[in-house]
Amino acid sequence: MIYKLYYGETGYNLVLPDDLDVTIIRKHPMKPLDDPRKHLVASLESPMQAEPLVQAVRGNKSVCILICDDTRPVPNGLILPEIVKQLELAGVDTSNVTILVATGLHEPLSQDTLRETVGDDRLFDRTRVVSHDATERSRHLSLGSTPNGTPIHLDRRFVEADVRIVVGLVEPHFMAGYSGGRKLIAPGVASTETISHLHAYSVLSQPAASNCILSGNPLHEEQLRIAKQVGPTYAVNVVLDENRKICYLNFGELVESHLQAVNYFKRYGEIQIDDPYTTVITTSAGHPLDNTYYQTIKGMVGAAGALAPEGKMFVVSRCAKGFGSIKFREAQKRLVNLGPSGFLKELERKPTADIDEWQTQLLAEVMLKGSYALYTEGLDKEERTLTGVLNVSELERSVLDWVQRSEDRRIAVIPEGPYVIPLNPNV
Repeated sequence: MIYKLYYGETGYNLVLPDDLDVTIIRKHPMKPLDDPRKHLVASLESPMQAEPLVQAVRGNKSVCILICDDTRPVPNGLILPEIVKQLELAGVDTSNVTILVATGLHEPLSQDTLRETVGDDRLFDRTRVVSHDATERSRHLSLGSTPNGTPIHLDRRFVEADVRIVVGLVEPHFMAGYSGGRKLIAPGVASTETISHLHAYSVLSQPAASNCILSGNPLHEEQLRIAKQVGPTYAVNVVLDENRKICYLNFGELVESHLQAVNYFKRYGEIQIDDPYTTVITTSAGHPLDNTYYQTIKGMVGAAGALAPEGKMFVVSRCAKGFGSIKFREAQKRLVNLGPSGFLKELERKPTADIDEWQTQLLAEVMLKGSYALYTEGLDKEERTLTGVLNVSELERSVLDWVQRSEDRRIAVIPEGPYVIPLNPNV
């Protein structure tokens, strides 16, 4: 039997014997919108808990639109032109419109990647299109701090705009519960200092800082506090099916519109399972999310609910752009040298996080619960060592060898990786 997995831009055809007991874990079927553009226009004209966009913008001068970076397949080429059209109808000079890529601590995008992410070259002639840079402290405005002591330093181009809009993909997030909405603000356009507080061990080690949890999630709640300090903000929220078709889209007040999109996704993407599996095969959702090993960890954490104690997870990820940042490499070296328990004990003593070590923290936590194997064509020998997990060159053979040793022929296959979350109360 052939199972198509998301892997890079082309996919991976997993071939397994027919006599294995294979369960495919995927989203419940969604219905794509018949006319997404028409639906978007209607949403802009009748938003959730807010004035229509044209009415809200009229009389204002500057607008800042936050968009996700190149790790998320947001249909910006559809959404951004319609927003800009509405702004023009309101009398806004598009030279005062800034499209700002909410990179967080990721690298600012190259010009080619920026054009691919925006999705419509005409916008480069009509608006300012730029990337956020968390390391440029002078570009951030201080808004004080949260009651928990998180300093609020945000990109002044967003904070000082007369009208603020975020455009995000709503999907599970292994720390914040769900992506989109307030997450584009923090960490999206926050400074290094703010992000290091948000991703501290004391925050991310709490059980509620996990996939599909908003209530009681300390990271989510801190993000809401930061967003509140910014002031009124609009949001476009998008949900995609496994074929990257738009199935849900809304527009409105930041918090409420995001929550409605989350409630929609929950019906389709949170999958209850009765028993965990000794063998799990998953992905990092293919291009663009599986471009680096850094992002691949989301696939490992996302599928953890399906993995039985002492089980093995096989992760298929292209890693076409390599490993990840220098800081992430440093964290992974410490993980390899100290082991998962030693690495986590080291983090317990730190009040804030070093850049990108939070990804290694989440990896270390799941490594304590099972074993992991990676299939990739995108890493060199040194990078494979730094993954901290077993690397396999022949996926099918490795899977069958493990199944034979485990004497359990039940296998869970999760083709879309972290975009669908298996939930088991016993794991």
